Amino acid sequence: MSRSRLSRIRQVALTGSVLVALGASPGPSAAAHPPATAPVITRAGLDPALVQGRGATVPFVEQEAESAITTGEKIGPSREAYTLPAEASGRTAVRLTAAGQYVEFTLSRPANALTLRYSIPDTATGGGQRAPLDVKVNGKRKQTMTLTSEYAWLYGMYPFSNDPDVDPNPGWWKPEPDPVAKPFRPNHFYDEQRVLLGKTYEAGDKVRFQVPGNLPVAWYVLDVVDFELVAQPLKQPAKSLSVRLFGADPTGRYDAAPAIERTVAAAKRLGWSVFIPPGTYQVNRHIVVDKVTVRGAGNWWTIIKGKVLPLAQPAPDQSVHSAPGLYGKYAADGGSTKVHLSDFAIESDVRERIDTDQVNGIGGAIGGGSTIQNLYLHHTKVGIWLDGPMDGLLIRNNVVTDAIADGMNLHLGVSNVRATNNFVRNSGDDGLAMWSEANPNGLVNHNNVYDHNTVQTPVLANNIAIYGGRDNAVTDNLVADPIREGSTLHAGSRFNSTPFEGTLSFARNTTVRGGPRDLNWDLGLGAIWLYALQSNMAGRIEITDSSFLDSTYNAFLFVVDWPVKDDYAVTNVAVRNVKVDGTGTNVVNARVGGWATFENVDARNVGAPFINNCGTFHFTGTPEFDVRLVGDSNDGGWTADAGAPGHCEDRPPVVPPAPPGPWN
Repeated sequence: MSRSRLSRIRQVALTGSVLVALGASPGPSAAAHPPATAPVITRAGLDPALVQGRGATVPFVEQEAESAITTGEKIGPSREAYTLPAEASGRTAVRLTAAGQYVEFTLSRPANALTLRYSIPDTATGGGQRAPLDVKVNGKRKQTMTLTSEYAWLYGMYPFSNDPDVDPNPGWWKPEPDPVAKPFRPNHFYDEQRVLLGKTYEAGDKVRFQVPGNLPVAWYVLDVVDFELVAQPLKQPAKSLSVRLFGADPTGRYDAAPAIERTVAAAKRLGWSVFIPPGTYQVNRHIVVDKVTVRGAGNWWTIIKGKVLPLAQPAPDQSVHSAPGLYGKYAADGGSTKVHLSDFAIESDVRERIDTDQVNGIGGAIGGGSTIQNLYLHHTKVGIWLDGPMDGLLIRNNVVTDAIADGMNLHLGVSNVRATNNFVRNSGDDGLAMWSEANPNGLVNHNNVYDHNTVQTPVLANNIAIYGGRDNAVTDNLVADPIREGSTLHAGSRFNSTPFEGTLSFARNTTVRGGPRDLNWDLGLGAIWLYALQSNMAGRIEITDSSFLDSTYNAFLFVVDWPVKDDYAVTNVAVRNVKVDGTGTNVVNARVGGWATFENVDARNVGAPFINNCGTFHFTGTPEFDVRLVGDSNDGGWTADAGAPGHCEDRPPVVPPAPPGPWN
């Protein structure tokens, strides 16, 4: 595959001691929006009617800053990586640059809590800073939030650095001239913070976020606010032991881990459960759980919070740091079964990515009828990373945000796991992944399901990615706004994965603003892309009953890497009952040998010929990828001469599509 050089970082400047990623703002700034007649409620930045039935059912309502009343400046829309608009929900946000500027939202229903997604500048030397932001309700100051950029702003190339002066990795291919401009590829700009308002406010009340009078930082960017009505704390269940009884400090001042471990041990002996009452509990390491239930008072009330601390020597799992987390026993130690974790938050402190570190929120091997539910996992490396072999687990109703790597990953011989109704935002790698890594014992990920999840704004890689395995399914999800080196849905023979076997099903999913440009290939991806890098992809892959909305480049990409273009193919793919509403280029881009069938695939607002078939670049006149259109069931322009199966255009120009709308 040919590659061209990546354009240099756009619109990044140093202002005094502050790094400012300005992003793209193609239109005139909005000095002050007119008063809105009603609050604008969205899901993934769209009218909820366009994504109905897809994704997680969540207890909050989403409002985008650019749809609220503001005296600030709208930035975006833009999908150019390494800019603030590109990483924003809906690719648009609001920037405040003067004392007194604000964004004001109107409640659409009662709320007593909110989650604000925002960005403030890094320092010139990295590491982040803090800044106050006033919260006013109905014109009266309610409280002052302390925003931070300490968990944002990474630089360089994988696995990234907090240092804006970092050099690109030696020997790592980079399509840019040397020496490269610094700071090199700033990214991961956003963070979020939850706030309890202290009382319940009603629909129609005004919540304003306002810059204080002294303007402590050069700018604030506000992206989205989730408003929620949080229930009262859960009461201690019968036949449970409170961690307070064993000396756990609820103020967060003293280490609570030993007391929690004593409670877990006593509860197992009695056959009772563990209860963690409202409070903040300091935990700086793993708490190992097996055959036990650990429940909090609700993830807004029970907070397990700790630091990332260096270890005196590497742990057996190769970690060089400890951090708060609840872990099953590792598979080599027999794994854990009958574990039930629910109704608490883990607030970790992970600020850099070290792949050998086990500093995830939930980890180990947890199966045998276990459940993980109603958790809020924040500032972890990975929210939930499970290493098999393990079998039988339900993961539901969790929120994972601001992870520095994956939101969730099922790794190595994991089977019969269902992850449903989870919400993942701002992961630093795949939002949800299944990684069936090859191993001497022949273990394969199989019979796992990701369904009814919402995954938004992964900074690196894909919203949902499947790497090998047998008979897995991705269904009924809402996935939006991938930034770079990945897209909304992906299946890849990569990372030493096992072959695809049986049937991999992508069914009833909605993708939103997927198909971004891969910055290394300088190539547009698909909203869903299949990638044969290390083996043939010959297992059955079904893509059915789905909607691909506003794709930046293609709806479908079938691809192989240039060095192995004659070695591996993508075959046995069936696409059926799919609606494509908006592509910047093609509906199908084929850059590999193989075949796929297309039945009842309707497309509109397409920016280039429907079929772009470059196959394996032998240009023999007969493309090596066979696009099989079933009968006359595909509508919109599939058989136009310019899009005939032999048409090949290496990098067609992008025509931004019209916004998606109802399909009549």
